[in-house]
Amino acid sequence: MGFLWFLLVGLVAGWLAGTLVKGGGFGILGNIVIGIIGAMLGGFLFNLLGLSSDGSIIGSIIVATVGAIVLLIIVRALKKA
Repeated sequence: MGFLWFLLVGLVAGWLAGTLVKGGGFGILGNIVIGIIGAMLGGFLFNLLGLSSDGSIIGSIIVATVGAIVLLIIVRALKKA
């Protein structure tokens, strides 16, 4: 069941990041991948700042979305280069 929650959080975070960062999305599978990688990146960044989610689903989605936004900005900057 934990893996399904991980995918769900990735999907939601990828979708939110895609809507918050202007431009076209990457589709459902792309959004899941961006969300999952973003979740790892967000966890790393929040850890560096001394912050963490409270372990709730909302906290996990926020951390994953912030990481996915950072990842999308990096990916779009690399695509332009």
